[in-house]
Amino acid sequence: MDVQGEAVGSRISKDAGTRPLASALVDVTRRWADAQFRLVTLAAEFADSAEWVLESPTAAHWLAATADVETCTAREWIRIGHKLRDLPAIAAAFERGTVSYSKVRTLTRFATAENEAELLRIAVDVPASELGRALAVWFTGQADPGDLEAHQHALRSVKWRTDADGMVVFTLRLPPLLAGILIATLSRLVMRSAARRDPDGSWPTTAQQYADALEQVLTHGTGDVATEVVLHVRGDGATLDDGTPIADSVVERLAPTSFLRAMIHDAEANPVDVSNRRRHPTTRQKRFVKERDRGCRDCGSHELLEYDHNPAYEQTGHTLTGELELRCAPCHHRRHRG
Repeated sequence: MDVQGEAVGSRISKDAGTRPLASALVDVTRRWADAQFRLVTLAAEFADSAEWVLESPTAAHWLAATADVETCTAREWIRIGHKLRDLPAIAAAFERGTVSYSKVRTLTRFATAENEAELLRIAVDVPASELGRALAVWFTGQADPGDLEAHQHALRSVKWRTDADGMVVFTLRLPPLLAGILIATLSRLVMRSAARRDPDGSWPTTAQQYADALEQVLTHGTGDVATEVVLHVRGDGATLDDGTPIADSVVERLAPTSFLRAMIHDAEANPVDVSNRRRHPTTRQKRFVKERDRGCRDCGSHELLEYDHNPAYEQTGHTLTGELELRCAPCHHRRHRG
């Protein structure tokens, strides 16, 4: 459990009588966190011992059979336990419950004796779901742009496996720009296509609509769909719309053939406001709102973003950036249905 989790746990414990389920969940997650630290520590010690030799090909196989988990999961426990021996600050934070297993799993893939203190500070301050992007920003600022681009190119991969229900699961590791192009293409196809009910009468989820868009790309191509990938170049580096960092060398290579638009900021680094009385926001207004909000106002998503009038255009008759809010399509529709 991280620092935010400890604060929530402290608050819930005060009103355990009125929120017994929440209180019980906090207690279980605390004990679970303690068990996870002990698990990875013991797993590494066991792998270094000779106790498994006569029974299994590897320590991970023995542990997987004993815990009834996949061998790759057992290997991950052993890997984390081994790495923590060289990362005492992260190990201590994990044992105290300051950082979660999810964060430790990410940190042990990238931390070294030289940078563990700084990476740990980042991990404590962000949710587990945002840690990967936060670390990517940090590493981009530390690495040589050319070396970073070469590193990302060398690690590109596409893998797949078949699940028990016959579905095939793909795992893609793509350089940020290529990923941005793919995401922009799929998002554009989803945004321009009206969702239709499935044969069972249910509405497709956002993930299912992305799958339908990918099917269209694979079977019919992109057709006349024009996509746009926006790179934000600021003083602290370049990123995609969702904050994924882009190496400066990529920006330098693209700049001569790209359309460049300047966004003026004030002395406090806020984008300068622009206004208009059209029904639909202009490109400049969209840039302003996206720079200001960065993601959906309601859920923080970076997918299928739309520009929502608040109050409604029908009430005001104008489109001002101060009255535009960035929302993902599901939250946008939910708000107006509500």
